[in-house]
Amino acid sequence: MTSPVGFTLLQLRYFLVAAERGSMTEASGALHIAQSAVSAAIHNLERDLRVQLFIRRRGRGLTLTPAGERLQQQARELLARAREIEREARGDGETISGPVAVGCFVTLAPYYLPPLFSECTDRYPGIEIDVVEGETDQLVQALGAGRIDFALTYDLGLTAEMDLRSETIARAPAYVIVAADHPLARQGSVELAELSAEPLVLLDLPHSRDYFRSLVAATGTAPDVRYRTRSYETVRSLVARGLGYSVLNQRPATGQTYGGGEIAELELRDGSPPLEVQIASVKGMTQTARARAVMELLREIAPRPAGA
Repeated sequence: MTSPVGFTLLQLRYFLVAAERGSMTEASGALHIAQSAVSAAIHNLERDLRVQLFIRRRGRGLTLTPAGERLQQQARELLARAREIEREARGDGETISGPVAVGCFVTLAPYYLPPLFSECTDRYPGIEIDVVEGETDQLVQALGAGRIDFALTYDLGLTAEMDLRSETIARAPAYVIVAADHPLARQGSVELAELSAEPLVLLDLPHSRDYFRSLVAATGTAPDVRYRTRSYETVRSLVARGLGYSVLNQRPATGQTYGGGEIAELELRDGSPPLEVQIASVKGMTQTARARAVMELLREIAPRPAGA
């Protein structure tokens, strides 16, 4: 275990001002503190370092010893580095820089992270975004452990898990996907009851699965979950093969799937509530300026509702 340092940054600051002014009296005036406080700080610094830093001559002020001259340069460098660390920790320097740890719900990552990285690189090249992708429970744990500054996630009961604050930045309505050659593919919209006789391909993630099942159950029918997968794209590929329909929220820019098939999107006429995309963080936690900057970028890139 490393031994603790015996001196303080405050002692070094007082020492530097006294060295520059050449007088304890002038140093106390510059620091707006009592001369006795300056004298005591420098005396304790000499005691802690076991070295004499000044030659004190009555009426002639202070003269640095060779050890004091060496410490003067080292103290300047150390205090400059301390200020850099403080600015990095707060992220409030002239140029916002430093790391920001962002948690992101797995299915939101392909839609939000690329534009976030792009905008952040353009505006804040000194910020380093470290992403933790996970499901709801994993993001809650990461927030509680302090591994991430905030999380981008759906409102899937996350804020009820612990003492969190959340802000909705977008809403993602549920919609249905079917194979491109499905009889309803050209219909444009559908009620879930029309698909009650068909198998459901379920995106099988914690909390998400309950949400999708509840949408089908609200029609008064029990969902026939024939296939389930934790992969968003696997859901789409299975549907494109004609193995069932599915309900999703985020919309890819194309109907093509990884497997080469194609799906059709259908609006829901059931009036199903959309999922809210939220920024969640621990209540009472003061965010750094760089974390706040990344949050603001997410607000800007979040899709706006039609007509907004």
